[in-house]
Amino acid sequence: MRVVLISTNSETSHVTPLPLGLNLVAVAAREAGHEVRMFTLPGSGDNASIIRDAVREHSPGVIGVSARNVDDQNRENPGFLLEAVRDTIALCRAASDATIVVGGSGFSIFPEAALRYLKADMGICGEGETAFAALLRALERRDDLSGIPGLCLPGATVDRGRCARAGLETFPLPDPSLWSVPADARTGVWVPFQTRRGCPMRCSYCSTPALEGTVLRKRVIETVVEGIARHVAAGFRHFYFVDNIFNLPPKYAKDLCASLSSAGLRIRWHCSLYPGFVDEDLVRKMAEAGCIEASLGFESGCPAILRNLNKKYEVEQVRTTSKLLEKYGIRRLGFLLLGGPGETRESVRESLEFADSLHLETLKLTAGIRIYPGTPLEKTAREEGVIAEGDDLLFPRFYLARGLDEWIGPEVREWMRNHPYCVM
Repeated sequence: MRVVLISTNSETSHVTPLPLGLNLVAVAAREAGHEVRMFTLPGSGDNASIIRDAVREHSPGVIGVSARNVDDQNRENPGFLLEAVRDTIALCRAASDATIVVGGSGFSIFPEAALRYLKADMGICGEGETAFAALLRALERRDDLSGIPGLCLPGATVDRGRCARAGLETFPLPDPSLWSVPADARTGVWVPFQTRRGCPMRCSYCSTPALEGTVLRKRVIETVVEGIARHVAAGFRHFYFVDNIFNLPPKYAKDLCASLSSAGLRIRWHCSLYPGFVDEDLVRKMAEAGCIEASLGFESGCPAILRNLNKKYEVEQVRTTSKLLEKYGIRRLGFLLLGGPGETRESVRESLEFADSLHLETLKLTAGIRIYPGTPLEKTAREEGVIAEGDDLLFPRFYLARGLDEWIGPEVREWMRNHPYCVM
């Protein structure tokens, strides 16, 4: 079957949005015997012409559309990103009679609500490598679709318990030839790479357990190095590990760093660290392997708020981790997530003072926490009446502790004026 895959993501708040998930789905579909073309739509431009040309050239039987982000998580001025995805699907519908399938992490958090809004024919909730290939086979053979893991159909409820979560050794590596990056620009582009899926930490606001599960699944380290080496041979030099937590389990992280160093690939990379599982041996190995920046999502400098967010580290562990990164020349991008349950003016100020004492290169401040379905934060928000009954949360809703609404925005902006390394 001929398949066209389209990435609609244009959110660039942190890194270049190369569509890793769509690349993996494309490779899996290709390995299953289908003829696949992948396109990344620009943030602006004549998307209608791009889609019409793709349909005319490839005559697809199926068009897959990826929805990576639902919104930009900005409480004061939220941007709803699914509108662009809906427009893309409408353009596909006008240009082709192909079956339109939507997927991606943004879709998978809200499958039923997102499918209603986007008006695609069907969607894949969860990991798509296995499910999308199975769907293509069933559509090609006109088989019953009821056995497709994670399939979302209009008017039906997804059985999340049947979403595909296989061992990563069964999944393909990303193909560098599928990135829409000219050869002469590749050395400056950051390529996403994933070595693990799942997170057992169960932070109160996080959607990762719903997306990837709470059991850590790891790629074989030699396979990771092989995949990165393939990208280096294609001209890429910069990578970011999109693992939810790079340093969990610690031994795997250390062994991966040692293997990257031994391979002599001369790459540069960044990752996200959880402050509770960091020691000097790990940070030294990270630096030796080419790590130049780490995201440190410590979220609060107040012990009580950390407990409310179900964080399993202490404030002093954050400080120790920050000092180790600084010692080994790794830039630090810190994150403060203000306004959660129990937050007060005093705890906000305590967090700001703590963050300032770390002397980070960059600090990102967020006031108000995006509420995702199925999280403990959703339960708290519903108990407190923050969310209206029947709200499916597709359109962004934020938790902000009582008494902070009128105060926190001006306070944080005033603080930032005297701290130029901070961004919102």
